Amino acid sequence: MSGATILIADDDRAIRTVLTQALGRQGHVVRTTGNAATLWQWVKEGEGDLVITDVVMPDENGLDLIPRIKKLRPNLRILVMSAQNTLLTAVKATERGAFEYLPKPFDLRELISVVDRALSEPAGAEAKAHAVDADGEEQLPLIGRSQAMQEIYRVLARLMPTDLTVMIYGESGTGKELVARALHDYGKRRRGTFVAVNMAAIPRELIESELFGHEKGAFTGATVRSSGRFEQAAGGTLFLDEIGDMPLEAQTRLLRVLQEGEYTTVGGRTAIRADVRIIAATHRDLRQMVRQGLFREDLYYRLSVVPIRLPPLRERTEDIPELVRHFFAEAQDEGLSGKTLDGEAMDALKTYHWPGNVRELENLVRRLAVLYSQETIDREVIESELSEGKAAEKAVAAPAESLGAAVEHHLRSYFAAHEDGLPASGLYDRILREVERPLIELSLSATRGNQIRAAKLLGLNRNTLRKKIRDLDIQVIRGLK
Repeated sequence: MSGATILIADDDRAIRTVLTQALGRQGHVVRTTGNAATLWQWVKEGEGDLVITDVVMPDENGLDLIPRIKKLRPNLRILVMSAQNTLLTAVKATERGAFEYLPKPFDLRELISVVDRALSEPAGAEAKAHAVDADGEEQLPLIGRSQAMQEIYRVLARLMPTDLTVMIYGESGTGKELVARALHDYGKRRRGTFVAVNMAAIPRELIESELFGHEKGAFTGATVRSSGRFEQAAGGTLFLDEIGDMPLEAQTRLLRVLQEGEYTTVGGRTAIRADVRIIAATHRDLRQMVRQGLFREDLYYRLSVVPIRLPPLRERTEDIPELVRHFFAEAQDEGLSGKTLDGEAMDALKTYHWPGNVRELENLVRRLAVLYSQETIDREVIESELSEGKAAEKAVAAPAESLGAAVEHHLRSYFAAHEDGLPASGLYDRILREVERPLIELSLSATRGNQIRAAKLLGLNRNTLRKKIRDLDIQVIRGLK
C-alpha cells in the first residue's frame, strides 16, 4: 500500500528520525510523537493507516494502549518495538492484538518488510487477545536476550493462540521442555493439563499402553482399566520428549491419531477423540533417521508443522551473564548465600564450550552457591570447576555396566517419569516381554534362523520357542546373520 499514513510513538528521537526518513523514502506520510497521549489522540481522530509504537514511554506503557486502539479501530494494524527483549513482551504484544513484534535494535529492512505486509494483508489475521497474568514478568520460563533467542520468542508468540503441532530440536540441556511448557502456559490450552512423556524412558512394549491406556484384561496382568497419557492430557498439551526414540510400531499408531484425531485404548473398541495439542522434541537428526528407515517420513511431516531449533549455549554466550544472575537469584531464594562473578570469571564462562548447555551452567552455578564462601567468585575458581567437569567427562568412559545394572537404570528412569504416579498395572509381564523379544531375535540371528539351534541355545523346548516367535510377531529369516 503506497502513500499510507503511519503514526509512530517512541521516546527516542533518533529512532523517530530514522523511521521517518526510511518510511518517507517508501512514499509514506509519517507522523511521530514521543508519548502515548498524542498517539491516542491521533487514533481517536481517525488518523493513520498503521501504528508503530514503543513499549516504554514517559506517560504510558505501549502494550496497555493496544487493546484500547483495537477496541476503537479493530482494523488498524499495530507494530510493537521494544528493547525489553523477553518472551513475555513478545507474548503480550501478540496476545493484545499487535500485528507484529520487533525487538530493538531492529533491522531496518525487516521493519520496512513488516510495514509492507501489515499494509497489504487483509484484516482479521491477528490473534484474539488473551489476558496475561500481571505477575507473569516474575516467572519468565526462558532467559536470554540474544538475537538467537529473539527469533525463538517471536515464533513462540505467534504460536501461543494456535493449536499447531510443534517439533522442538535441540541438544540435551538447551531447554526443550521449557519451550513446550511456555507454549502451554501462555497458550489457548493453559487451563488444561500439561503432560510430559519421555519416550527414551519407556520400554518398547509399554509405550502403546502408556500413551493410549488399556482395558481390563487387555493382556496378562491388566487387572484394571488404565488411562493413558492422551486421556490424561485431554483439553491440554501432550509433550512427547525424545520422539526419536519411539519404536516404529508405536510411530504407526501415533500417526493414525494425528491423521484421524482419535484413538482406542489397548484392548478397547470404542474410539476416543484426541483433544490434545501435540508438542514433540528430540536431540536427534530426524531427517537422517527417516533416510535410514528408523523414523516414518509421514509422521515426521505430521509432527514438523512448525519446527523450532533451540540454539546450544555456545551459540548465545552473550546470554550467560543473565542466566548466571538468574540461577544465583534462584539459589538465594532457596536460602543459599548471594554470589556474583567478577569480569574475568564471566569471560571464562563465555569461552567454555558447554556440552551440557544451560543445564550444565545451572548445575555449575548451584555448586558455586553451595561450596564457596566468598561472595565474589573469581576466574581461578571457575577454571578449577570447569577442568574438574572435563575430567569427569573422561571418567565416564569406564567399564560397561552389567545387564542387570542397565535394566535397573532404565527402570529407575521409567518410574521417575511418572513423578508421583505409578505405571499401568501388569508391569511384570510387559517388562519380561520387553527383554524376551531382543533375546530371541538375537539368538535367531546368531543361529542364522535355525529354530532348533536357537531353542537349544536358549534352553527352551522347540515348540515353546515357536509359540513365543508367533506371540511376539518375530520375523525369522533362515540363512542370514
